[in-house]
Amino acid sequence: MSIITLTTDWKANDFYVGAVKGSIISECPDATIIDITHQIQTYNIAQAAFILRNSYNHYPKGTIHIIGVNSENSAKYPCVAIKADDHYFIGAANGIFGLMFDEKPEIIVKIKSNNDLLSFPELSIFSKAACDLAKGKNILELGEQIPKLSQQIPIMPAIDENVITGSIIYIDSFKNAITNISSDLFYKVGKKKKFDILIKSNSNKISKINKKYDETSIGELLAIFNSLNLLEIAINKGKICELLDLNINTTIRIKFYDNTDN
Repeated sequence: MSIITLTTDWKANDFYVGAVKGSIISECPDATIIDITHQIQTYNIAQAAFILRNSYNHYPKGTIHIIGVNSENSAKYPCVAIKADDHYFIGAANGIFGLMFDEKPEIIVKIKSNNDLLSFPELSIFSKAACDLAKGKNILELGEQIPKLSQQIPIMPAIDENVITGSIIYIDSFKNAITNISSDLFYKVGKKKKFDILIKSNSNKISKINKKYDETSIGELLAIFNSLNLLEIAINKGKICELLDLNINTTIRIKFYDNTDN
């Protein structure tokens, strides 16, 4: 029994969801279809990449992941199937895979299709390719193997002496802000020094890392390294992004102080 996941920028009540699921079940009655999310912001491949990057590896090896985000088939962004980390991914080569993986995928195939319904590739191309893989077809039989994909490079934190400058890369449903600053980088640069996490301005700062959210009083700012080992800033029982008007790419600075500094 194969597992096929769906990640799209549709909404759950769009007919697209039902059409794609129906197409898959008609061809692969034994397939298990799992919705990762249909709540991606329209055309937001960075958000989709973040969610998939941090969720796909919790599924069994061999799982097939359909990505329907900014996926209209074109010469610039062809439909592709890739194999990476013993998982299969089907989507448009629009830069999303460069944001998902640190290493080049093992296999990249430009999917061959004679279907004219190119404005809805999830139905006309992706679902068929997923079912072919679910039935045991070799990924190389789906089309033409290509050497590389269109790339988008993730924004990385900058380091300047005792300062890390990062940015918000994801806002969750609690309106907490997840940054691109890892715990490894924090402790490597900080070396157990005192610090301030500065949020937009020097007036919004945090000077400790929590292990749990409720270590801080309700309504107060807090910082924590989450399950992804990324720095997350929040308000206990509050919505920091709404209160401080934080958005994707908002700058977050961490300033470390030598023990001799006041």
